[in-house]
Amino acid sequence: MRFAEGMANFVEGVRLQKFLADQGVGSRRAIEVMIEEGRITVDGAPAVIGQKVMPESHVVEVDGRTIRARATRSVVIALNKPKGVLCSHGDPHHTGKTVFDLVPSVMRGERLFFVGRLDKDSEGLVLLTSDGAFAQRVAHPSKGVVKRYRVELDKNFDTADIPKMLAGVNWEGERLQADKVIPNPHRVANSQRQIEVHLTHGRKREIRRLLYAFGYEVKRLERFQIGRLTLRGLPKGRCKILNPGEIERLFG
Repeated sequence: MRFAEGMANFVEGVRLQKFLADQGVGSRRAIEVMIEEGRITVDGAPAVIGQKVMPESHVVEVDGRTIRARATRSVVIALNKPKGVLCSHGDPHHTGKTVFDLVPSVMRGERLFFVGRLDKDSEGLVLLTSDGAFAQRVAHPSKGVVKRYRVELDKNFDTADIPKMLAGVNWEGERLQADKVIPNPHRVANSQRQIEVHLTHGRKREIRRLLYAFGYEVKRLERFQIGRLTLRGLPKGRCKILNPGEIERLFG
């Protein structure tokens, strides 16, 4: 949302999570976690999830830093993450690369955050954006944006497990569930260890944990498609700024 377009919302107030997401602080869910951790204040008082603010008059601070309403340029970047690279803004205990190290230096002044992280050992399509509303649209299960993954297992896949994975399983206090599982998606001989998994949601390391619950170990995991946007033509470790047509492919 552009600043001028959002002024009408500020008359009656705007939800704190939306305001901060629009300023590039993070996704709405990430901001809710920050609020729960006491990292966000409004006029010096601890913030509450769902409260409304008027940024032109309220003082909103994140970790002691004042966040002011500003004109924003909506940027969406597609990146082909290699294995071993972190989806992180920085880890003091890790000396390797993060996805932000792969962004061209001209873009590093943007306040970017990732939409749906991949763990260190996974690879493939990652989206970076400065637009909190866009991130919410892609990530929230209600929007139905399908993320597709190629998975290589440590042993042959038993197709009898498919309905169980679609029904879901409680594991480590969370409900893990696939939206679709395709065995041997390329119909290649002796490829019973290859499956394709579709998700419209995504909990931390969900595919790895779901498969582990059924006795499989993931040897390789690649996200190759989000919506109708694929990795085609994007080399490993490279990224590109998406044009409006490519962004719409995420939701087509």
